[in-house]
Amino acid sequence: MKKTLTLFALVALLFSCSPDDNMPNYHLETLPIEAVVSIPEELTMGEEHEIVLKYRRPTTCYGFNNFYYDKELNVRTVAINTFVQEDNSCVSLADQALEDLPEVTLKFLPTSNGTYIFKFWTGKDDQGENTFIEYEIPVTE
Repeated sequence: MKKTLTLFALVALLFSCSPDDNMPNYHLETLPIEAVVSIPEELTMGEEHEIVLKYRRPTTCYGFNNFYYDKELNVRTVAINTFVQEDNSCVSLADQALEDLPEVTLKFLPTSNGTYIFKFWTGKDDQGENTFIEYEIPVTE
């Protein structure tokens, strides 16, 4: 009896986890920043500041996931991380005007004195080199 129950449980376990589930497939992709809508002229130590950015979704299958955020000393490199649903019913959004692009807000809390350099990734140039919009922002106490 135990052998029969064990065999039945094993068969049920094998067939309950089918890789052909109708779950949506997606992958992650980093997108460039199209515009910096607002950024503080100076930062106050210990206060949270908001930086508003715009990015272009190539199709309706792209959705905001989070920020690519790299820090090295007082340099911050920022881009947009998206998830891309792998679906054939995506609609192109390539012709959207800048004012119609989605906005996202990066919250930033300075933790050191001096000047922060923000490098917002805007893509690659003709030679394949990364390009950035850069801001130097001083920190006050």
